Amino acid sequence: MLAAIGVDSLDALFADIPEALRLPRLDLPDGLSEQEVYDRLHALSHANAHETLCFLGAGFYDHMIPAAVDSLASRGEFFTAYTPYQPEVAQGTLQAIFEFQTMICRLTGLDAANASMYDGGSALVEGVLTAVRATGRDSVLVSGGVNPLYRRMLATTTRNLGLRLVEVPATPDRVTDRDAIAAALDNRVAAVVVQNPDFFGSIDVLDDLAACVHQAGALLVASVYPVSLGLLKRPGDMGVDIATGEGQSLGLPLAFGGPYLGFFAVRQALVRKMPGRIVGESVDRRGNRCYVLTLQAREQHIRREKATSNICTNEALCALRATIHLSLLGRQGLRQQAEHCVRKAAYAQRRLSRLPGVRVRNQGPVFNEFVLELPGDADEIASRLLARGLAAGYPLQRDYPDLARCLLIAVTEKRTRDEIDTLAGELEALL
Repeated sequence: MLAAIGVDSLDALFADIPEALRLPRLDLPDGLSEQEVYDRLHALSHANAHETLCFLGAGFYDHMIPAAVDSLASRGEFFTAYTPYQPEVAQGTLQAIFEFQTMICRLTGLDAANASMYDGGSALVEGVLTAVRATGRDSVLVSGGVNPLYRRMLATTTRNLGLRLVEVPATPDRVTDRDAIAAALDNRVAAVVVQNPDFFGSIDVLDDLAACVHQAGALLVASVYPVSLGLLKRPGDMGVDIATGEGQSLGLPLAFGGPYLGFFAVRQALVRKMPGRIVGESVDRRGNRCYVLTLQAREQHIRREKATSNICTNEALCALRATIHLSLLGRQGLRQQAEHCVRKAAYAQRRLSRLPGVRVRNQGPVFNEFVLELPGDADEIASRLLARGLAAGYPLQRDYPDLARCLLIAVTEKRTRDEIDTLAGELEALL
């Protein structure tokens, strides 16, 4: 190999790397047998807090995943499949993606969905960029109730694009301020960005906001929690133009932060402005139903200046898991899951707010998450509860300095009454 590239030694190959940065040798341990490797990894796994009682949320949730999801998604024809560039040999993969798109459209009440995004944050960023392309405007209003991580991603991605981001206040006591939005709307605003339920867990009804935004010639972009759509009015039915979200709660484990799944849906008029790919249904020359990549918006497929996407990997395996998960639950199963979340969160609110010096900050209805104000520093209290085996919630002062005494607590269908009572008892003892 050295001779083929015209280098006479290994040292000469790495000559451009400063000597101080080179390793004199690779200090690797001796190899282990398969059984020894298994034992070693099994021992290391016990360092994980795998028995911690989880009330964490903030965008990622501990939901039940049916065993069939793992079993089916692990089949070789799915697990090893790559991007379906050749439809004639990828009909199964294309059909699975087509079903995913269909389910996302039904969940959101919108006309078209793409073949998935990287995660909820990048999907929201792409939603904003789609609105900018569609309107030709350069200003975006973003609710303070949007996940802080998503807002940071939006700021980073658009930093050099000449866009103006304006934050609109939102607090646990009040959903996105309509008056502030109306005052900030002008002929430069491409989109108003909200989240429902918002980061504090509060549910909003967006019909009036959508009408106000549309009157100003802008688009309404909403990040939504898919499980909540088993009960709540769909974004498309409230006038939302672009709905995005994190699909982790649809059959994906928390898995230390990924891989996750972004979903993206739009009204028909915006299809040509959206990123990613769309799988469509067609017929072959014999008249049999088949599936094809109907729209691909990358620069490899269309003129570079018209490209609307740099998505190379479409998270197809994660989308497959979501498709299987939704197929297993069905309409009624998703509704029941959502009802469990609402009822258990309501019980947790009642139980925890009885503790001395503790109150729930949310003024209106919530789905499965709410803000609990404590009589002391929330970060310190959460750390002490974690030492007792309870991931009690997300300390909000990390993103909202004025909420130093507040925890964001999430309750899913997996949390039992006894577990909620355990949290209340440990918190009371600590306070």
